[in-house]
Amino acid sequence: MLESSERIEAKMASTNISAEHITKVYQARKKQTVAMQDCSIQILENEFVCIVGASGCGKSTLLRMLAGLDFPTEGTITVNDKPVTGPGVDRGMVFQGYTLFPWLTVEQNLQYGLKLKKMPKPQQDEIVDKYLKIIGLSNFRNAYPHQLSGGMKQRVAIARMLANSPEFLLMDEPFGALDPITKARLQVFLREIWRELRPTTVFVTHDIEEAVFLATKIYVLSSRPGRVKAEIPVNLTYKRTLDLKDTEEFYAYYQQIEKLIQEN
Repeated sequence: MLESSERIEAKMASTNISAEHITKVYQARKKQTVAMQDCSIQILENEFVCIVGASGCGKSTLLRMLAGLDFPTEGTITVNDKPVTGPGVDRGMVFQGYTLFPWLTVEQNLQYGLKLKKMPKPQQDEIVDKYLKIIGLSNFRNAYPHQLSGGMKQRVAIARMLANSPEFLLMDEPFGALDPITKARLQVFLREIWRELRPTTVFVTHDIEEAVFLATKIYVLSSRPGRVKAEIPVNLTYKRTLDLKDTEEFYAYYQQIEKLIQEN
C-alpha cells in the first residue's frame, strides 16, 4: 500500500533547519544589492523541501547560507538548534556543476571523505560497494570522471555525499545541465534514494515540474529581494513514478506555483 506525504509528515519529529528573518545585502563599492529580505523557512526532519522562484530571487544564496558557505546580513540560521558558523560534516552539498575529482576513479571519489575520517579500509570498501550498487555503477568503479556521462557523474556526486552519512542533503540545481530524459531519470533515482534513506533534503530548482515531483513541501520565493511568498505542502503519492506528471493533481500544483511566480 502506498503512503501519502501527509502520513510521512505525521512522522516528522522536529524542526532541523531554521532560517529566521534572513536579509542578505551585497556591497559593491558604493552600490548595495538586497538579495533577500526578511525570509524565513522551517525544514523538518526527513522532509524533502524544494525552493523555487524566478532567477535572481536568492534561492542559491539561501542554500549557501544553510550550508555555512555564506552568511546573512541580518537574521539567524540554526541547524538542530545550533547557529550555523560554517560548513559541517552534518551537511552534504551537490552543485549543478560536476564536482568530482578528475584525477580519481569513481571508487576513489567515493572513498575520499571516508579516508579523511580515517575509516578502516574494510569499512570503506563496504560503504563504497553499497553506494555503487545503489547508483547502479558497480561496473564503473575504476572509470574516471571524463569517461562518464553527465547523468553518471551526478549519480557519483550524490553517492559520494551519501557515503559520508550527512544528516542533511543540500542540492543546488544538480540536474540543471542535463538533457530532459536523463534529468527525469535522475529525479526518479533521487526520490527513490530519499524514500529508502530518508535524509532531510533541501533542493533548489527553477523547474516547477521537478519541484512538484520531488518535494514534500515547496517554498516559493518572490523576485528580488527574495521573500517567502508561499509555503506549499505537496500531498502526492509517496512512491512516485514519471506517470504522476500526467495527472490532474500534479498539474494543479504546477499551475498554483507557476501563477505565484508569474505574479512577482
